[in-house]
Amino acid sequence: MLLSMMQGLFKTKPKQNTQELITKAQAGDKEVLNDLLLAHTQFSKKTASFICKRPIDEQDEEYSIALNGCHEAIHAYNATENTSFQTFAHLIIKRRLIDFIRKETVRHKKELLFDRGENESEDDHFLVKEQAVTTYSEEQVNETRREELIKYSKLLSSFNLSFDELTKAAPKHKDARKTAFQTAQIIAHSEELYELFIENKKLPLKEIEALVEVSRKTLERQRKYIIAVVLLLNSDFVYIKDYVKGEII
Repeated sequence: MLLSMMQGLFKTKPKQNTQELITKAQAGDKEVLNDLLLAHTQFSKKTASFICKRPIDEQDEEYSIALNGCHEAIHAYNATENTSFQTFAHLIIKRRLIDFIRKETVRHKKELLFDRGENESEDDHFLVKEQAVTTYSEEQVNETRREELIKYSKLLSSFNLSFDELTKAAPKHKDARKTAFQTAQIIAHSEELYELFIENKKLPLKEIEALVEVSRKTLERQRKYIIAVVLLLNSDFVYIKDYVKGEII
């Protein structure tokens, strides 16, 4: 119910500046590539923690695998695909970590079989383990998505909002929704406006009016939706952000 609700609430287009950075990195700009990897350090670590279901730090091999996965994602990302870069990178990192888990599991199993002097079909074992890892991965994704929805719901609640209210408040027309989303992006990406927003727990309407060609009446009508988008854009909710179909770094 909540998942389908999220899909209908938010829609936007990829940010051009991010696409340009990735394009430059793909063209061989090492400085831009390093900047992108640095910007996604915490994201890579968090993704590894989600997949491995335990805290991951820089000393763990899983962290290196996650960072390499992010590097791979930057070079493989296609901006024309209907997904955000973070979601794409998350999937690449997940695949690499699952491959690592599979290899480690098989290796440990072989060591145990050798120690015990037992025999087992490696193919049979691999198939069983592959099914287990796939199931585990799907369960982790679903659990992470549920956790994000719960946290986002609590965050909205701190601003006296709920998913039900957002469903009713979301602009019905595509152009209106796009305008509201762009307004939210301005707030989320402006340190000054965002600080005012967080401090007062309300939209800095006077300041926004000076930046956008939107009437005060329209801003007030779209207030709940804009607040929800601002909170989402400056969060680390990877799966929920995928519903906005935007490019967020």
